[in-house]
Amino acid sequence: MSDAPMPDTPLIETTTKWVLDTYTYNSLHMVNSLEWLDRIAPGSPEAVRLATLTHDMERAFPGPDQPLWNGDEDYAYYVAHSNRSARIVGEWLRGQECAPPFIHQVEELIKVHEFGGWPEADLVQAADSLSFLDVNVDLFLGFAKTGKYRPGQVKAKFVYSHDRIRIPWVQELAKPMMDRAIERLEVR
Repeated sequence: MSDAPMPDTPLIETTTKWVLDTYTYNSLHMVNSLEWLDRIAPGSPEAVRLATLTHDMERAFPGPDQPLWNGDEDYAYYVAHSNRSARIVGEWLRGQECAPPFIHQVEELIKVHEFGGWPEADLVQAADSLSFLDVNVDLFLGFAKTGKYRPGQVKAKFVYSHDRIRIPWVQELAKPMMDRAIERLEVR
């Protein structure tokens, strides 16, 4: 595992700006996901890096077709969220005049970012989980404090973020992060 950052391509730079400018609510998680990917899988193909950077973009575009998380592990929600993100990112990439096969690859990776399923998809999913446990814990502790979600739901989200990682050594890397998150929830 290397801590050396990947050099960004012009497309990654443009996309990072789009993420930062558009998804102001949680762009830190998106950028941090890419940083985690570059740490656990340096030299990943651009499509994998781009999918990692944009996996949750649908949340930046409220609308009547936007799925809402109810605080429980809801497979239908995760599928709708992933598919909507893939559609939005695909449309944006078409506007950037990216090649259709490349766009398709990015869309397919985003569609499975919650679940993984093949080596590249497992990397996107793992980077998402690591970033969640790295930078979204405070957000979810706040949700528990305000009553938006019950503490049990927040704990389940922390456990889910760890347990869904399909790469064993990355799951081991994430375990102390999950344990700290749960400890902080229980002592709040």
